[in-house]
Amino acid sequence: MSVASNQWHVGIVGYGEVGKILAEDLRKDGVRVSAYDIKLGDASGDAMRDHAAGIGVTLAASHAELASQADFIISAVTASQAVPVAQACADAVKPGAWFLDFNSASPGAKQRAADLIDGAGGRYVEGAVMTSVPPYRIKVPLLLGGAGARELAPLLNDLGFAAKPASDKLGVASATKMCRSIMIKGMEAMVIEAFTTARAYGVEDAVLASLKETFPGIDWEKQGAYFFQRVIEHGRRRAEEVREVAETVREAGLTPWSAQGTAERQAFIADLADEGLFGARGAKDFARSPDWRIEADRILAKKKKK
Repeated sequence: MSVASNQWHVGIVGYGEVGKILAEDLRKDGVRVSAYDIKLGDASGDAMRDHAAGIGVTLAASHAELASQADFIISAVTASQAVPVAQACADAVKPGAWFLDFNSASPGAKQRAADLIDGAGGRYVEGAVMTSVPPYRIKVPLLLGGAGARELAPLLNDLGFAAKPASDKLGVASATKMCRSIMIKGMEAMVIEAFTTARAYGVEDAVLASLKETFPGIDWEKQGAYFFQRVIEHGRRRAEEVREVAETVREAGLTPWSAQGTAERQAFIADLADEGLFGARGAKDFARSPDWRIEADRILAKKKKK
């Protein structure tokens, strides 16, 4: 497309935490932004509409409406929806429009999504977000993959992104992300399981002291609190991501024992959060405890009641 990237009409599919952050940063630079989220029709829709109105984002009525208008589409949904979103946008995507798949999906899922978008005349590029988005916002380290990765990277960076082409081969960027997630999301699950179990036996101080001796560069109290709160707040999305991680392991010909367990632990915490164990979602005190012991005690008390 001959239009400069800062003149693009950007369409964001998925108006959750990541979508809102990207929209805010793009709008600060005057970029025209539209968004669509399937949750606009449920109880969370009012908050999305208020946020969009506050920063000047236009909300579309459907995937197709958004895709028909956008020069550049960002798909930022849960991992299981990566291919369905590509399917929903493909029928209406503008010829030559870019489609950046921001989702934590397996290389195989990215290939299926690419076939849909490219087959409809769009230009699919996979994006692998390499760390948590909130601290970095639009500048989060982003690996790009696919035939258009090298062309899209400078255009994205003109918009404020920190994108770097990883490979012209589709799947390399997502494989990098997925393998990293085996470790990172696995550590979250292990810390929650180990710390909560240690709390049940009253040996948490001894366990943390031993961890500090072995890994002196990590503040385990602070790291534990951070892991607990991130999983409490985002466990559902993390569980979906790690199921894609498990699929990535399967695509490599291995059995994903660790990834499967991580997904179950993440989903377990998400279920408790949905039940209100950690407070009401949206409340100021939800997922904000500086002491992981408080959350571990809630989990243990819940299990004892059963």
